[in-house]
Amino acid sequence: MGSAYAVIPAAGRSTRMGGTVSKQLLPLAGRPVVEHSLRAMLAVPVDGIVLVVAPGQEDAFASALGPLLRQENIRIVRGGATRRLSVRQGLAALPAGVEVVLVHDGARPLVRPERAREVLREARRWGASVLAVPVKDTIKVAAGETVRETLPRDELWQVQTPQAFMRDLLLEAHDRADREGFEGTDDASLVERLGHPVRLVRGDYSNIKITTPEDLLLAQALLAAGAVK
Repeated sequence: MGSAYAVIPAAGRSTRMGGTVSKQLLPLAGRPVVEHSLRAMLAVPVDGIVLVVAPGQEDAFASALGPLLRQENIRIVRGGATRRLSVRQGLAALPAGVEVVLVHDGARPLVRPERAREVLREARRWGASVLAVPVKDTIKVAAGETVRETLPRDELWQVQTPQAFMRDLLLEAHDRADREGFEGTDDASLVERLGHPVRLVRGDYSNIKITTPEDLLLAQALLAAGAVK
């Protein structure tokens, strides 16, 4: 089989966290948040990782991750103005011969490596695959502050990362997004626009994304309780 690489976007502005430190560099169980994400991908395993950070943050990430960078095949590159453009920068930095790409949020530190392995297997089989969990709550569509529609909960999934794709398919999806000025909210949405099916893989509710200070507290509690290993 061809090689697998991970692209980890970690270039977000962290505005909802407050403070001046990137949320991916905040401490979680003695390590930066992003280090947990990196180690999870390395445990898949992958042949290498491209870590995409905000312009001007390269040295901060390199300093925080120094020992890991010296041990593993991890390259830091500068991101773009949006998440999609940051992933695009990561794809451009992949070496030749990479067949399949895992895209995983740098701020999603609690993913289980076995789930990432399953996503990778399904992407090799189907071309595109994402981790997701069934929605627990009732979801309503609103117009302003008025409910317009209640969606059927049994058809709704909350999508996570990693998301895995055959490299050529993902590049084609980004090329189209470039031409049409489409950003999307995840890479799967770009592939969906090509008419290509995306396979769902059942994930874990503990695979949270660190967005607010409360998320960081929850991640700490989950780790302390042994909910994630």
